[in-house]
Amino acid sequence: RDFVVTTMEQYPQDIKFSALKEKSEQLGQCAEGDVVNVKFDLRGREYNGQYYVDLNAWRIERGDQAGGAEAGQQPAAVSAAPMPPVQPMPAAAPADDDDLPF
Repeated sequence: RDFVVTTMEQYPQDIKFSALKEKSEQLGQCAEGDVVNVKFDLRGREYNGQYYVDLNAWRIERGDQAGGAEAGQQPAAVSAAPMPPVQPMPAAAPADDDDLPF
C-alpha cells in the first residue's frame, strides 16, 4: 500500500512511501492532514539498465505520539494545507540590447 507524505520545509516535497504487510495497518491510525513521522528503509534495484528506488516504511507514527523528531529530522504532514494565492511579479523594466557583459 503506497502513501504520500508532504514535508514541512521552506520548499515542501511530496514523497511516496510503501507500507508492506502489517505496516499498512499503521496507516489506518492516521488521517489525511495528520503530522506523522516515518521510519523507512531505502531499497534500490536495477532492471533493464534502469535504476529504481523504493522507500519502504517500517514505522509510521502520528506526530503527537512520536515524542519529538530526532536531530536533523522534521516531521512531515500527510497532506499539505492549501497554498496562499501567488502574487504576480512586477513588470520588468525594458532591457537594452547593449547591457550584455560580453
